[in-house]
Amino acid sequence: MAAKKGGKKAAKKGGAKKSGGAKKAAKGGAKKSAAKKAPAKKAAKRTPNAAFMKPMQPDAALGAVVGNNPMPRTEITKKLWGYIKRNSLQDAKERRMINADDKLKPVFGGKGKVSMFEMTKLVNKHLK
Repeated sequence: MAAKKGGKKAAKKGGAKKSGGAKKAAKGGAKKSAAKKAPAKKAAKRTPNAAFMKPMQPDAALGAVVGNNPMPRTEITKKLWGYIKRNSLQDAKERRMINADDKLKPVFGGKGKVSMFEMTKLVNKHLK
């Protein structure tokens, strides 16, 4: 009986090794077939959300920075970042923070320093 038990253990171990090798082979085959399928798909061109492209009228405080003409929010953000870069208002150490000058303080609600994430929230209050 002892011989039979030893034989069963060896069979179990051998079987585990074979199935592990089979899994590796299956994974390798899946990777090759996935690599073949990827180039076949063409990415659809993204269309902008209509809400972002709707022209918005900036109020007087924001108009002093970006201009008084109605424009989409995306364009307002671009012009605002252009103003920040031109006047070196981005904090040198902590790049996420924007230091407000005299024109930006009313837009930022009187705050002297605002994070770039908070900035978009504050700018939206100045659009109609």
